[in-house]
Parts: sequence; structure tokens; C-alpha cells
Amino acid sequence: MAFHVRGTVLPDGEVRDLWLVGDRVTFEPVADAETISDGGFVVPGLVDAHCHLGIAYGAKPIESVGQARELAHQDRDAGVLAIRDAGSPYPYPELDDEPGVPRLARAGRHVAAPRRYLRDIGVEVAGEQVAAAVAEQAKAGTGWVKLVGDWIDRSVGDLAPSWDAATMTAAVEAAHAAGARAAVHTFSEEGVETMVRAGVDSVEHGTGLTLDLIDEMARRGTALVPTMINIRTFGSIADNARGKFDGYADHMIALRDRFPSVVLAAHEAGVPIYVGTDAGGGIRHGLAAEEMLYLHEAGIPAVDVLAAASWRAREWLGFPGLVEGGLADLVVYDADPRADLRVVRAPRRIVLRGAVIR
Repeated sequence: MAFHVRGTVLPDGEVRDLWLVGDRVTFEPVADAETISDGGFVVPGLVDAHCHLGIAYGAKPIESVGQARELAHQDRDAGVLAIRDAGSPYPYPELDDEPGVPRLARAGRHVAAPRRYLRDIGVEVAGEQVAAAVAEQAKAGTGWVKLVGDWIDRSVGDLAPSWDAATMTAAVEAAHAAGARAAVHTFSEEGVETMVRAGVDSVEHGTGLTLDLIDEMARRGTALVPTMINIRTFGSIADNARGKFDGYADHMIALRDRFPSVVLAAHEAGVPIYVGTDAGGGIRHGLAAEEMLYLHEAGIPAVDVLAAASWRAREWLGFPGLVEGGLADLVVYDADPRADLRVVRAPRRIVLRGAVIR
């Protein structure tokens, strides 16, 4: 069955007709197509570029593919039709092409230093083993690996890099040699600088970014996925550390408070920014709209936030948007999200893989 959609199609902003034939988009009329939406604003399916379908709420590995499917459906029902899983302790390749599940780009397990990350989530390896571990996790994913670039070091009572610069550079090189892109979790100033200069493809969180390093990211084309929902939890993280790691607690609060200005500076410098919620662990799924609003609150124009959550993010991950021959993933809103971004909280119509979700 073919479907017909008419509305103001973003990013061009022209009123036009789309026909959905199977899993593809065409601008050529299809006889007897069923009209499923007429009017409103049509946006290529949203993307959550940093979440974890393999981690249950509470920072525990999921126990079944069914749990991953349920979490993916929560995102889908909020208009997220493509996901980059930025590290999963539980493999679920069965879902890669499953109808009803958003498009997936997956990393394998996080590669972390021993006793320097969440228990049971990552593969924990010493420096001399990192490159080999990265190569192995590249096989477990679909084009991405995830490095934990820094975490609290209890011996110093603050954030510190996971490994030295040479080890991190070798890790990125190993990912690239395996045909994967490397994403790095980093909060600290030293950790993010080391990883950007090591050639990482995307910085996750990036609270420690400086203006000089932002310029370097822009020059290299290194992406930033700010996960502002996650950064807003730093207050509770600091509260839990008080009395034992006061320096760490103060550092986390300072990073949180300056972060909106960091994200805006990255946008203004031309750093590619993508929407990611960090759902899984301490963040619920289905919150991409809230992450978009936080980015807008930081000063990024609504149309650029939409791009970061839709057509540019899809291009980055290799999921074509609403172009001739593109993928039949779309969300329809009653009002123009460029004028009032809050409308992304309430999609009227969702179509994934050419099938009507609602």
C-alpha cells in the first residue's frame, strides 16, 4: 500500500506532496495512494543521537531483547525514528531491521579503565589493552565505538582522564582502522582536550570544552552531543559526593553552570551539534523534545535545533530524510516548530519505515 502526505515540508519549508511507497519517499504521484495527512508541518523523523537501549533505568544492563524493544518504542512514540545507541552492555542485533523499531546505529560496550565507570556496563581494560578492546567492540556495533575518556579518580578526588594521551590516540586509530567512528564520554577539561586532539569523531557531553578547543573541533568537524538533560543531573551527583569528594562535587557544579554558554559558543563556532538525551541509566526514554527545548533555551535558534534533531542528524548517521528515494520516516506537527519549538512535544502523525505508527 502507498500513502500520500501533504504539508509544509522541512527543511525547505515548501508546501508539497510526498508519496510513501514501502520504505521509500517519492515526489512522483502514485495512483490510489491513501492520504494519511493533509496540512501541518512535515519533519524528517527525529533522532536521539545518544541513548542506551541496552541499559535499564537505574544503570543496570537490560536482561532481554524485549526490554530493548520496549525502550525503543518509547522513543518512537515521541517521534524519534532513528537512534544512535552510544554503548550497550547487552547486544540486540535482532532489532536492527525490525519493523516498528527506529533505525539503529549501535556501539558495542563502553571501553573504560578498570574501576573507573558504572559497574557491569563497560569493558574495563588497562592502557595496553585499550586498542585491542576497541577493535573488538567495533565488531559488536554497527559503525561506532564508545570510549570513556574520563571519570572520577578516587585517588585524587576529582575527574581525571582514563588513560594517557598516547593510549587514547591509539584507541581512536584502532576504531578507524576497524571501519568505525569513535565517540567519547567526557566531562573534564583535560579529558575532552586529549580526546579531541586524538581525533575522536564525536564528543559526548563535553562540559570541559574551552573556546580554543571549540575552535579546534570546528576545524576538524568533530561533533558535539551535549546531552543537556544529563548535565542537569550534576547537582544530585555533587550532593552524593559531598563530604567525601568535595573537590569533585564543586567541579561538577561549576561544569553544569557554565555549560549552556559552552554549547552556544560551539554552535556559533560551527561545531556540528546533535540532539541526544543519554536515556538509559538515570534518564528516561522519550525525552528528545525536552532536550531540544534545553538547546533552544541555551540560545540555539529553533530551526538549528530542528536540524540537530532531524535532517542533519539523519544525514550524519546515514539515514536519508525526505528526499527523492529517501527513507519513509516522518513526523507531522499541527503548528510550525520553527516558530514555537514546543510543538515537538505533540506530534500529530508518526510514520516509521513507511508504516503509520499513529
